[in-house]
Amino acid sequence: MLTVRGLHKAFGANEVLRGIDLEVRRGRVVAIIGPSGSGKTTVLRSLNSLEVPDGGVVTLSDGRSIDFGGKVGKRDLLALRDRSSMVFQHFNLFPHLTVLQNVVEGPVRVQGRDPKEARAEAEALLARVGLAEKADAYPSELSGGQQQRVGIVRALALRPELLLFDEPTSALDPELVGDVLTVVKELADEGWTMIVVTHELEFARRVADELLFMDAGVVVERGRPADVLTRPREARTQQFLRRVLKPLDD
Repeated sequence: MLTVRGLHKAFGANEVLRGIDLEVRRGRVVAIIGPSGSGKTTVLRSLNSLEVPDGGVVTLSDGRSIDFGGKVGKRDLLALRDRSSMVFQHFNLFPHLTVLQNVVEGPVRVQGRDPKEARAEAEALLARVGLAEKADAYPSELSGGQQQRVGIVRALALRPELLLFDEPTSALDPELVGDVLTVVKELADEGWTMIVVTHELEFARRVADELLFMDAGVVVERGRPADVLTRPREARTQQFLRRVLKPLDD
């Protein structure tokens, strides 16, 4: 469905991505873990055209290849963006719009869909995640977990081929994490194609088909989640997991 070869991205002298290879098949879930600053979010932003890579080739489901080593036109960037929807770490809801308006905004203004149809679909999606009664509320009236579920609904309303999750629980209080992870797991069970950047290792083990460990702009290790998390081959992966999984002292 989506193939990435040799993705590069630098911000000034800081080379954030140094040749990322990635393949996502339809209906599969790829999880990406790694330390802060490893380039995980930049991968997602590059696949949603929020960042324009400096090099690499992205091949889409229709066979179109976008070569970022040459001249990339607006049409190519739109083709990439039209196929994916992003769920952000910090929700990114419009504070002056109600929940329903936040969800309908993209389908109507960006995709040009019929407002009545978009509204009906938005209401059904909100009901699906337990937020039907919040349709007329504003983001400031919601908990963080509720705001993130609205963010997921907003992404779904665009009918994307690929869902991109950028650490969807990192901004939440611990007691609110479960509700959001449940929604994401349900989407995975329904066959949505997803790339999930996460620090929730047990969640990644249960949901993902493939797990990538990134560090310093490269994919250090990849494989089945159970294998990477319990039998990592690379020393850097082992070091990272020892630090992350180290139990707290009594």
